[in-house]
Amino acid sequence: MKVVILQSSYVPWKGYFDLIHDADVFCFYDEVKYTKNDWRNRNKLLDKNGEFWLSIPISKEAVKKKISEVELPGNDWQKKHYSVIMSTYYSAPQKNVLKSLLDDIYLNNDWQHLSQVNQYSTKRIAEYMGLKTEFKNSASYNLDGDRINRLISLIKQIGGTEYISGPSAKNYLSGSETLFADAGIKLSFKNYGPYAPYSQNITSFSNHVSIIDLLMFIPQEKVIDYLTPINDPV
Repeated sequence: MKVVILQSSYVPWKGYFDLIHDADVFCFYDEVKYTKNDWRNRNKLLDKNGEFWLSIPISKEAVKKKISEVELPGNDWQKKHYSVIMSTYYSAPQKNVLKSLLDDIYLNNDWQHLSQVNQYSTKRIAEYMGLKTEFKNSASYNLDGDRINRLISLIKQIGGTEYISGPSAKNYLSGSETLFADAGIKLSFKNYGPYAPYSQNITSFSNHVSIIDLLMFIPQEKVIDYLTPINDPV
């Protein structure tokens, strides 16, 4: 069983969903410390002027908490983000198709915690894309031990036999290959892309933006083709 364990992110880019696509089980790892100026509470959209940040306001006290403990302000940010998304992509061909999904995420819920909105929106977007991956939450498991042994234990509790990690974790996991092998777990590293380009709000293609950008321009039944790296066996 292939497992991915990763912190939740706010409407993440397509590489995040490529990892979900590769996994049998994707486990949100939000029982770790919140990191400032990261992808936990923000991501990028793209208008005719280029990339810009869409950020959920977070208290300075958040850096002292786990991701799952980070509380959100009222719901004013939800309405603002919804408005920004709809106005940014007002002429996008899939805007009306995507509207019900965005309504559900931003207008039909009153989010109290960052982890909640991140996990819910990620699962809803994955469902919209037709991904069949099973989602789990690390809060449901025993998380004792140091950082590597805790991770290995979590994989084993989930029932994983292969752990897929993003390329940025190579340094983090460096030197621990033997620990994974001794636990009977294959350690694999994901290479993001190359992904097929598509028409955007600007002529110069921008790859590292929120998945919302892709969903606004590509028909629902074809998004998986743009999620999977070119020439990547499926």
